[in-house]
Amino acid sequence: MKFIADLHLHSKFSRATSRDMTFDTLAYWAKIKGVSLLATADFTHPEWFFLTKEKLEPTGNGFFRLKNPQKPDDEYLKTVPFSPDDVSFVLSTETSFIYSKKGKVRKIHLLTLAPDFETVEKINGRLAGIGNLRSDGRPILGMDARNFVKMVADLFPRCVVIPSHIWTPWFSLFGANSGFDAIEECFEEVTPFIFALETGLSSDPPMNWRLSALDKYALVSNSDAHSPSKIGREANAFDAEFSYRGLVDAIKSKDPSKFLYTIEFFPEEGKYHYDGHRKCGVLFSPKESIAHNDLCPECGKKLTIGVMHRVEELADREEVRDSHLRVPYKNLIPLNEIIAKACEKTPECQGVRDLYFKFIREFENEQKILTEVPISELTRIQPEKVGQGIDRMRKSLVKIVPGHDGEYGIIRLFEQEEEKNALDAGQLSLF
Repeated sequence: MKFIADLHLHSKFSRATSRDMTFDTLAYWAKIKGVSLLATADFTHPEWFFLTKEKLEPTGNGFFRLKNPQKPDDEYLKTVPFSPDDVSFVLSTETSFIYSKKGKVRKIHLLTLAPDFETVEKINGRLAGIGNLRSDGRPILGMDARNFVKMVADLFPRCVVIPSHIWTPWFSLFGANSGFDAIEECFEEVTPFIFALETGLSSDPPMNWRLSALDKYALVSNSDAHSPSKIGREANAFDAEFSYRGLVDAIKSKDPSKFLYTIEFFPEEGKYHYDGHRKCGVLFSPKESIAHNDLCPECGKKLTIGVMHRVEELADREEVRDSHLRVPYKNLIPLNEIIAKACEKTPECQGVRDLYFKFIREFENEQKILTEVPISELTRIQPEKVGQGIDRMRKSLVKIVPGHDGEYGIIRLFEQEEEKNALDAGQLSLF
């Protein structure tokens, strides 16, 4: 069975998340996005886990579905037809570990998938004595990440642990500010229990392929959504048995016939792709940062070192584009962002939202619109420029000012066309 899975997001109990991160709203948005399997998120939070057991029921394959779907209050979502079988859930959580190791403070996030409620209850029982699980949907534990993985490997071997967004400067396996230079430094003898790594919004597979040490790991991509409309902005496409076991086996296999592809941001759009200081207006490539000794020329403080810089530091081979025997990938731009660029409006404004749902009603879901529907069909919907934007995205005719220091990159989807029009009108004489 072909399906798209988004395995990392957060509930309304996590910091800086929307109050709309509830099961009914998440399920409706998952259908809109074309995601068939969605993470429950935050199973360590007592109140959210209580709601998880209240709202979801097992489907007999290691996944769960809504017992009694309730239409959200959102007027747009009320128009979306929905059945409990449209979207399944897999039990998941992200945990933050802050601890000292080898004389350095480490800050790492780990994603955990679990097969059933009983396993989650036992994990929560173990972790409750270590930290305050009620304080946040993504709890902070003063525990060595290696010890957590060892506990899971020894007691709950059916669980899956995936290091989250492995390159971001803060809270990650290879982060410039708190990470390690090798996976084995972090997980030591339990490293073999780890078989997948989450690349994060600011890197894509080719960047990770430059490290031969990562060749044996499956690379997964997930939205890390903090609001429902962000679901599926990164995700994973499979053709496998639709079950917990089938999901795990497909990821482990790294077989492109089972793990079809990952859905990726253009990595330049991620918040930490390049180096810089947002407040100082400084944006540097890795080479520029090195030339400035990684210091901000405006304030003199250390720059926030981004993902591309860390990849350059750790890579042991040149750029790799050959995806032979590797899981393929597709760089996509969220539909509302394309509409916004075409209409010269903000992505969340009313006009963009109206047009977004017009496309959804016509073509079923966002993933189909971005990857499958012929451009000739898309350009039937006015303004025609939206369909043209999707065509440009598919051809990677995109310019992006790279994201840095917590600020998303700026997409310039129609820049070449705008430059040509300006030249034709005699408005520009030099670039």
